Amino acid sequence: MIKIRASNRRGHTKLDWLDSRHTFSFGEYHDPEHAGFRTLRVINQDGVAPGQGFPAHSHRDMEIISYVLEGALRHQDSLGTSSVIRPGEVQRMSAGTGVRHSEYNFSGEDSLHLLQIWIRPKWAGQAPGYAQKVFAETEKKNRLRLIVSPDAREGSIGIRQDAFIFDSSLDAGKALKHEAAPDRGVWIQMIKGMLEVSGLALENGDGAAIEGEPHLELAAKQEAHFILFDLP
Repeated sequence: MIKIRASNRRGHTKLDWLDSRHTFSFGEYHDPEHAGFRTLRVINQDGVAPGQGFPAHSHRDMEIISYVLEGALRHQDSLGTSSVIRPGEVQRMSAGTGVRHSEYNFSGEDSLHLLQIWIRPKWAGQAPGYAQKVFAETEKKNRLRLIVSPDAREGSIGIRQDAFIFDSSLDAGKALKHEAAPDRGVWIQMIKGMLEVSGLALENGDGAAIEGEPHLELAAKQEAHFILFDLP
């Protein structure tokens, strides 16, 4: 079964400095039919104005992944981490028993565009942690590049959940296959382009919840950039 979450049906928060689309319930946007998918709790597509951002705030017991699409994200946290995340880099912050952080557009001139992803951890009450890694464009070209996994295999970033996240940029006319165990679910989040998933079309910003489909055919009708989540 494949259920498409159309981009234009997502929640929307619009402030003078923030333009955010919510795939699942978040903040003041509440949609009981879209409160997450398995252990995947949040996918926010955020546009942040130059020099603006999220002041210091707290999290706990959540695996938080930042994926920058355009611009640069300035991150600071109570662990002593101070970093800048740019396109091609993936950041994971394990909130654990509690962490405070702030996130700002590093540029005073250019907009920032990113995905904020939250995954529920397998265990609560763990120590907070941080990781950041660069993945070259060539690594995800016409293949599924593993970027997050439970055991940091294949040079990916480790996460405290039995979840695998793949990044892919497919040229038009190229196709891939993904095999999922029968008891697992797959979420595909489109970034740009057009992708057919077992015959169903996904476009910019669309998502798809997939269950009971162990053999997925992924075909790019146009150049397609997407993230694939393989979830318990």
